[in-house]
Amino acid sequence: MGLLATIARHFDALIGPGVMLLYPLYASMRAIETPSSLDDQQWLTYWVLYSFITLFELSFWKVLQWLPFWAYLKLLFCMWLVLPIFNGAAYIYEKIVRNYIKIGASVNPNYPEGHRKVLQMMSLDTRKSVERYIERYGVDAFERVVVAAEREAKRQS
Repeated sequence: MGLLATIARHFDALIGPGVMLLYPLYASMRAIETPSSLDDQQWLTYWVLYSFITLFELSFWKVLQWLPFWAYLKLLFCMWLVLPIFNGAAYIYEKIVRNYIKIGASVNPNYPEGHRKVLQMMSLDTRKSVERYIERYGVDAFERVVVAAEREAKRQS
């Protein structure tokens, strides 16, 4: 029973580095090689959150040393962030970060005023898609799409 008790007591030290560092490192390198930005988002968010956790630990280590369950809470939280079943880091990015921090809120000043206003109202993903469309086909093509959409909306109402 002594061996099992020792393993249980030091479970965080045995499994933690693999869950919190080795697997995320491997998955981050794989994400760099894929064309999709979704996995990049997951792993960049993970590393930012892991950095915050580390800074928190370094700042409050005197308090945390009195909490015997801190290491297990950290391990569970990092497992939730990392494991593909949960993708917790992507969840935090989608539900919290993206709603409260508007990164990339500026729109290219070369667009006409009306287009800039419309683009600023769009989500970041939609805006990126529209800007790629404008780069590929030009502002006139985008204007034709907007006019066609307005006609369709009027016809349906």
